[in-house]
Amino acid sequence: MKHLVLAGGGHAHLHVLKALAARPWPGVEVTLISPYTRQIYSGMLPGWMAGHYRLDQCAAALEPLLKAAKVRFIQDSVSGLNAKRRVIHTLHAGDIAYDALSLDTGAQVDASCLAATGAELLTIRPIESFVVDWMRQVDLFKQQRTANLAVVGGGAAGVELALAARYRLNIELGANNVRVILIAGSGLLPGHGSSIVRQVTHTLALRQIEVVRGYAAGCSSGLQLSYGTTIQVDCVIAATGVKPAAWLAESRLALAPDGFIAVQDGQQSVSHPEVFAAGDVASRIDAPHAKSGVYAVRAGPALASNLNRVLMGHAPLSYQPQKRSLYLLATGPKEAIMSWGGLSASGGWAWKWKDWIDRRFMKQYDLKPETGLGEEHEPT
Repeated sequence: MKHLVLAGGGHAHLHVLKALAARPWPGVEVTLISPYTRQIYSGMLPGWMAGHYRLDQCAAALEPLLKAAKVRFIQDSVSGLNAKRRVIHTLHAGDIAYDALSLDTGAQVDASCLAATGAELLTIRPIESFVVDWMRQVDLFKQQRTANLAVVGGGAAGVELALAARYRLNIELGANNVRVILIAGSGLLPGHGSSIVRQVTHTLALRQIEVVRGYAAGCSSGLQLSYGTTIQVDCVIAATGVKPAAWLAESRLALAPDGFIAVQDGQQSVSHPEVFAAGDVASRIDAPHAKSGVYAVRAGPALASNLNRVLMGHAPLSYQPQKRSLYLLATGPKEAIMSWGGLSASGGWAWKWKDWIDRRFMKQYDLKPETGLGEEHEPT
């Protein structure tokens, strides 16, 4: 009996569990290690913050998938890996040996520069911690009847979170009692086209969100910008860049220049053919792309197929990520901005499109009692 270990309950591993539920792999025992019993879909997080979704609508419960797939579950965190010995280390359950390993453990927010802030500091990862912190922070703002909030990070996540926070707090406190600042570093949406940058700039101004260029560090009153200006805030949301978990450096896996697992065609480790990785923990050295949930979702089917093939003694199949992606950025109310290549547009219709895609994606993990399977949908 061969042992497959799935480390992390990320978006790609949801598809692996679904594939196992549809058709068990003969001669393979599977273990999933994850600190959480559900996977919150990052694409719906801004909609939840704004109040458009219940949290359960944004989360895939692991237990029904695990039961249907006959996968053993260890609720724990990965603390290390010895790829030479084929052993993964956990915080509480000890060492676990494997014949094949798939890593979908995500990344950490690099908020070290903000650590000295005297404001409440909320980091967007892990999402489970963020949702608890955000609910508590909304209650605190309601008690003091005002909100003075900064979001640090000018990428898509920072933009969406700033817009969602402004919308929700306007409802709770009234627009005149809310201040939201977006610290945008070198500028808004680096790497995106000029059309969507213009759309986002206009929307942020329309929603009365202050955009400040420059890099921020934490200080006693809140934030200090790289050119010396101090910004006093009560709360800071860190949507800054990501960093790899410290244990990856000692894993003996080949790492990409950014410190994440170096993977090649088919999501296979470049140094250890029995190891695969997807999502933010991995970096495709042959086809670099942004660390975005859409790539993890897209990699799921290929990851499931290739894990099965390697365990059965076959060579993995090729999988090349798409060169460009559809972006649908939520803007607070039930509106969104669409971006595809150099094109962009916005409105309520874009929100309806995004809402349909997100609900459809989550519905496939809502298992039907009579079959134990969800609906079949290719990721969009």
